[in-house]
Amino acid sequence: MVSQTTAPPTTPPVTDAAPTPLLPVYEPGELAALAARHGLTVSGARPTLGAYVRQLWGRRHFITAFATAKLTAQYSQAKLGQIWQIMTPLLNATVYYFIFGVLLHQKKNVEDFVPFLITGVFIWTFTASSITAGTRAISGNLGLVRALHFPRASLPVALALQQLQQLLFSLGALVLILVAFGQFPQPSWLLAIPALLLQAVFNTGLSMVVARLAARTPDISQLTPFVLRTWMYTSGVMFSLDEHLKGDTVPHLVKVALECNPAAVFIDLMRFALIDSFSGAQLPPHVWAVATGWALVCGVGGFVYFWKAEELYGRG
Repeated sequence: MVSQTTAPPTTPPVTDAAPTPLLPVYEPGELAALAARHGLTVSGARPTLGAYVRQLWGRRHFITAFATAKLTAQYSQAKLGQIWQIMTPLLNATVYYFIFGVLLHQKKNVEDFVPFLITGVFIWTFTASSITAGTRAISGNLGLVRALHFPRASLPVALALQQLQQLLFSLGALVLILVAFGQFPQPSWLLAIPALLLQAVFNTGLSMVVARLAARTPDISQLTPFVLRTWMYTSGVMFSLDEHLKGDTVPHLVKVALECNPAAVFIDLMRFALIDSFSGAQLPPHVWAVATGWALVCGVGGFVYFWKAEELYGRG
């Protein structure tokens, strides 16, 4: 007789782990209400314009320190160091003097041609450098943009401030050159202060515009030098724009466009402030109103344009 044994019934193992609770299911509207109730916000979302301005003001010490550090490091590898801040525009002015002043005889048409030329080169360099720096504001600081949360406008503003600091550093050399050619300080030199402030606002706004464009389309930085070179030749940096616009040889619309050219307007204001022979008759009509308009349009418009894409910088 064969006995059959039956296996004992198996029992599930006993564990100390608690059963996984089921997560509640929320509708999209309920999730938004839940996040608002606990003070949660979308990471990287664009703040309101007012909140963005307050955030930017709160980073003012960072902006100043970043601009100063960039300025200090700019020529740190060169043996002459910060002297290149003065030498670069002076060497450019020397080249323009021989080409336009000597070879093309423009100095015969302009009284005090050397102060006229040096002032134009220094002021134009301020605008051109601000725009060039703006093209690298985001793409050149991607590590910082992706690692830290801060208003991205801090970068183009800081780079524009760096160019202003460099210009102020270079103005000492400009004053010495003006005095050497018989242009001595006088009350009209005070007009340079509001002119430079308006130009700084204009440059900062334009820097933010190109910063947004270059952040999405890096090829903008390759195109910028050609645009700036064309703009320089139509701004009267090396010759008198007023002399070439006299008479009826230039169409009226072209004449108005050249007279309202913002780079030419700011250069003319500085020449009017610093050079005795540059009179008010050589300024375009309503020059201060035009300069203020350009500063407001580019300063405010450029800031808003940059803010609109705040959540997109550093992605992709």
